[in-house]
Amino acid sequence: MTTRHDKGGSSAFTLERRAAGVLLHVTSLPGPHGNGDLGPEARRFVDFLAASGQGWWQTLPATPVGAGNSPYSGASAFAGNPLLISVDDLAVDGLLEPRDVRGVLDARRASYDEARALRRAALQRAFARHEGSPRRLAGALDRFRSDAAYWLPDYALYMALREAHDGRPWTAWPRALARREPRELARARRELGREVAFFELEQLLFRRQWQALRKYARARGVGLIGDAPIFIAHESADVWSHAPLFLLDRAGEPTFVAGVPPDYFSKTGQRWGNPLYRWRALQASGFEWWIERFRTLNRHFDVVRLDHFIGFMRFWRVPASEKTAERGSWQPAPGHALFAAVRDALGATPFIAEDLGEVTPSVRALRDELGLPGMRIFQFAFGADQQAEQFLPHCYVPNSVAYTGTHDNDTFLGWFQEDGSTGPRSARQARKERLAAIAYLAGPSARVPPAEPHWEALRTLYASVARTVIAPLQDILGLGNQARMNSPGTAEGNWQWRVPPRALTPRLAKRLHELARVYARLG
Repeated sequence: MTTRHDKGGSSAFTLERRAAGVLLHVTSLPGPHGNGDLGPEARRFVDFLAASGQGWWQTLPATPVGAGNSPYSGASAFAGNPLLISVDDLAVDGLLEPRDVRGVLDARRASYDEARALRRAALQRAFARHEGSPRRLAGALDRFRSDAAYWLPDYALYMALREAHDGRPWTAWPRALARREPRELARARRELGREVAFFELEQLLFRRQWQALRKYARARGVGLIGDAPIFIAHESADVWSHAPLFLLDRAGEPTFVAGVPPDYFSKTGQRWGNPLYRWRALQASGFEWWIERFRTLNRHFDVVRLDHFIGFMRFWRVPASEKTAERGSWQPAPGHALFAAVRDALGATPFIAEDLGEVTPSVRALRDELGLPGMRIFQFAFGADQQAEQFLPHCYVPNSVAYTGTHDNDTFLGWFQEDGSTGPRSARQARKERLAAIAYLAGPSARVPPAEPHWEALRTLYASVARTVIAPLQDILGLGNQARMNSPGTAEGNWQWRVPPRALTPRLAKRLHELARVYARLG
């Protein structure tokens, strides 16, 4: 499924050639509006990637954020995150007056509450202007409603209802609304018509800005890699509108939830809390929900990373009553049937398989049957991970994507310098891994680390046979653990890192470009 064409759109970007890219979530871009967005700074970052010879920009999920501002848990698997809408570009498009673009917020860390309030006020002004002159976007709205007919009506109504009920969970709404009785839904659409229209316009504006950025990137030889979390938040339009597809009790509450068993990140496992799928019901529907989800992703990205790929073959089922993920059990999932249905509906679709964790032969067989590249994490090559040997660059295979680290890991320099006092490793294990990394990067007899361990790690991955290399921007900049994006198992302080001012210099672009040139990875 790594070829260049699908029925949802075509792409000149392929994982079949040697290339490199950068992992950076949009919210991490600089700017004065609380978090990074799809406006001028995103275009400047694309320019930096092009000048650096990079062929890929990988982001985290671009859907609405949920608890703790996590992009992996939000109100929809289809909608765009309104926090990413650029108020600067709304003014350029004439939907805001220049005087409406005000309010300079601290750019050092993402300030989600302030950013949310700022954008909501700006979008309400844009909506009022649209109401005063509806012809401006009438055609675009009609086309968007038709294109997004599978998910947009339910999402817009869900958001309007959630606000009308003061943000309470949908299971706490009046019974008729929670159970989606047609007469009550029709009444709600009438009474909340203006609110529903606001959320429809919000999504149209996101779609227009996203597509404009994608066009800008493609014109400069940069493809976009997206991210698709396998599980969905219970507090979402998807679970409310497709309840029969999830393991819920009669009150709509999950009976079992998703997670992973005890591992490197947590001694008690990770209890994610997402409701699990009724895979038989999904299969009986021809996997329509998944097909429509992938169709939507294909319209936004050139390649999609499938988060927790092992979950398509087996998943860790935890009783909802359990406080941790320790007392779970592995259950089968119909991965072969699902991807056969996706192929029949959409054609060959480019995916990256996040094949980390307890990977079984059946998971590897599905990945290889689909022709998907797996992930190789350099940080994991020196520890106790069951795939550690495969993460050493001399063991890579061409059909793979090599990373210095991911959004869930410490930065490379933070990992390299960590002494075991703050992370999951003991002091002895941290020292053992550090010495092994020094030997790998600087030579078998070396005891002194290279002057720039992060840059030597980049060079080592660029030199490997892996066709694609992706590095978090933090590793390219050589930042320590203060720049970490997420710490799994923690609820606070994540997703807030932002690019320091003036960090993306011409000198850095030239150095990265030279690395890509030497190892035949120019975008």
